[in-house]
Parts: sequence; structure tokens; C-alpha cells
Amino acid sequence: MIADKQILIQTLEDSLKSQLPGTNIDIVRSTMLNVLTGFEVSQKKAEERQKTNDILQMFMDAKEIEGRSRKTIARYAYIMNRFFQTEQVEATDVMVFHIRDFFMREKRRGIADRTIAGYRDVFSSFFGWLFNEGIIQKNPCVNVGSIKCRKEVRIPYSSTEVERIKESCKTDRDIAIVTFLLSTGCRISEVCALNISDIDFHTMECTVLGKGNKERVVFIDDIAGMYLKRYLDSRKDFSEALFIGKGTDRMHPGGIRKMLKGIEDKSGVENVHPHRFRRTLATNLISRGMAIQDVAAVLGHDKVDTTMTYIYLDKGAVKSAYKKYSA
Repeated sequence: MIADKQILIQTLEDSLKSQLPGTNIDIVRSTMLNVLTGFEVSQKKAEERQKTNDILQMFMDAKEIEGRSRKTIARYAYIMNRFFQTEQVEATDVMVFHIRDFFMREKRRGIADRTIAGYRDVFSSFFGWLFNEGIIQKNPCVNVGSIKCRKEVRIPYSSTEVERIKESCKTDRDIAIVTFLLSTGCRISEVCALNISDIDFHTMECTVLGKGNKERVVFIDDIAGMYLKRYLDSRKDFSEALFIGKGTDRMHPGGIRKMLKGIEDKSGVENVHPHRFRRTLATNLISRGMAIQDVAAVLGHDKVDTTMTYIYLDKGAVKSAYKKYSA
């Protein structure tokens, strides 16, 4: 530590000589030595920064082994790198006040509470892993309380809106995609990854590879099956992909979003996006009596709590059920 203090003092001396000619350097040196007495001064080394990078890489490797998607791993890396750069702290030196300071900075920057709550989940995963691996002796995230978020009411499509969306489809492919989303509740990335061979037209089932490389079976209703067969029969290409784009041998998420935006403009239905189809399916299944655990299986959720956030409970329906069972 003595050498580090001397480096600090020498650096300041050199700076003062160039910026304040005539400064009494002996007085400056004596004053600094007195002030720094009792303090530990250490110089940030490139090796320490590299150590943090190595630790973060090991964490991402661990998450990849666990089956996390590349998108999720990239998000973890982005958030943690922003934290280290903002707080100017190394992974093994993080204290709870560093985390709280970062969250407060983000909040003042206008970042939504829900997003910051997502940050907390990432921090909890990272520092929990560090603790379990024995890299740190105490998890600084343990004392960071949960972040309350305003619950947004996300309304599914009404039956009328569904019909308007269907009527606004321009091609066989477009209506096949729309009805497939409504029937299966698949994520947009899952739809794009599907091949024709994944569909069993005898059982009207489809094997989907979801988040974390987890397979599940989804079901295709008669209407979606009808439009899907019509679309496939109209194709003249040799692509194995279930849905193809314009000039491409496979539909990509950006292409589906662009297609749905066109439907939104034409139909007048607001917020036509892929995830709203999942919410609509979940709400419809629950309203028709399907068990929440089964709905979770259809959507590919590990936790029922996640599925609950997808379900919209109409106030009138709740009131009617209350009157039925309360009397």
C-alpha cells in the first residue's frame, strides 16, 4: 500500500507542477502524507479488470450449460457490464450500496420500475452464482429488497377484434400465421424455428422447442389446421421451414412483426403483436374451464405465477361467478 500512496502523490505532484507553476511541492507532499495517514490506497490494475471479465465469462458459460438462450445470456452480460462500468467496481468488491446506487441512477434516468426489477433478477442470479462458487464470501444482493411494479392490465383480443384481424390478412400465409398463433400460443421465435416436419396433421399437434431448449407439444385447432394446409398446398418452394418470407427460405421475427403491423393498420385493431395472441389463448382457455397448470404447460411456463400474468379476468365475469358461489 505504501508504494501505491507514493504513486498517487507523485502523480498529483506532476499534475500540479504543470497546471500550477510555482506551487510549493514540498508543502503539498507533506500535507498529502498527513491526510493519507490511516487510509488504504490501492492502484486499479488492468489485471483486476480482467479478473472481472473472466468471472463474467465463467458465469455466462455456466448459464449456457444450464440451457439458457443466447439472447438471455447476452442480456445478462449487457446489464452486468453496464453496472461495472457505471459503478467503477470489480465483481469481487461489490457491496449492497453499489447495487442500490446503480438502481437509483437508472430510476433517475427514467428507466421503468419493471425493467429495474428485471435487473434485480439478473443481479440475484449473478451474485448468487458467485457465492455458491465460493468466489465471494457474502452475496450483496441478499439485502436488496424486491421492487414493486405497477401492474399493467393487458387486455386480450376480443372475438370481434380476432375476426377483423383475420379479414385484414392479405395472403394465405398471413392468415395461416395469425390462426396458428391464436391456436397454439407459440412465441414468435418458436414459430420461426418450426419446420413442416414438426407438424403432425393426423393428431393436429406440433412439437415446439421453447426457451431453455425445452420441448413441449402444442395443439392446432380445426380452423388453424385448415388455413395451414391451404397455405402449404399453395407453396411451390422446397424449403423445410413451416413459414417462409418474401425472398427468404424462412420467416424471421422481424418479418412477422412487420406483417402484423400491416394488419394493425388495415384492421384498426390496436396493439397487434405476437405476445397478445398468447395472452388471448391463455385467457380463453381459463374462461372455458381449463386448469391453470395445463395452460402453463401449453404456453411453456415453468411457474404458474408466470401464466397468471397472461390472464385477463373480466370484471363482469368475476362478479357473475361471485354471485353464483357466494349465495
